Amino acid sequence: MRELYLLRHAKTKLAEPGQADRDRALAPRGRRASPEIGTYMATEGMIPDLVLCSTALRTRETLSLLLTGLRATPGILFEEELYLAEAQTLLDRLSDLPANSSRVLVVGHNPGIHELAHHFARHGASEAALALASGFPTGALARYELEGDWSEIDRLVRLVGYKTPRGDEA
Repeated sequence: MRELYLLRHAKTKLAEPGQADRDRALAPRGRRASPEIGTYMATEGMIPDLVLCSTALRTRETLSLLLTGLRATPGILFEEELYLAEAQTLLDRLSDLPANSSRVLVVGHNPGIHELAHHFARHGASEAALALASGFPTGALARYELEGDWSEIDRLVRLVGYKTPRGDEA
């Protein structure tokens, strides 16, 4: 059994005049929420062995703070193509994961991460799917199980949980 965790970066500050979108930092609320999500993941046994993270500052900060709560050191790949990636790009990347990766966390951006999370939610826990369909706010985390190889993710993935930083859980 493989597991996939899709995480939208935590709450960010508004861009400063002239600041590039990719250089936006986390807001205080995002800095507080990220370690809490990491602690939640650790408590639930959701310890990734591989993390795929966008290269944007806000995703890197989210991951760094999440790891303090997670108290684990997974392999991490910062990938430029994940910055503002569309759902299909994310799906293609996941389909190419190595067979020895059993638990993978993706830290990314809307709308692509929400579109993929919602697409995968067609199979699985209906309460979680309903909650996820209503939105994927900053810091939201969706959990999936996969009974098969990563190349079969689009057919065999199943939503098993959804959590937001406000404490909504399904």
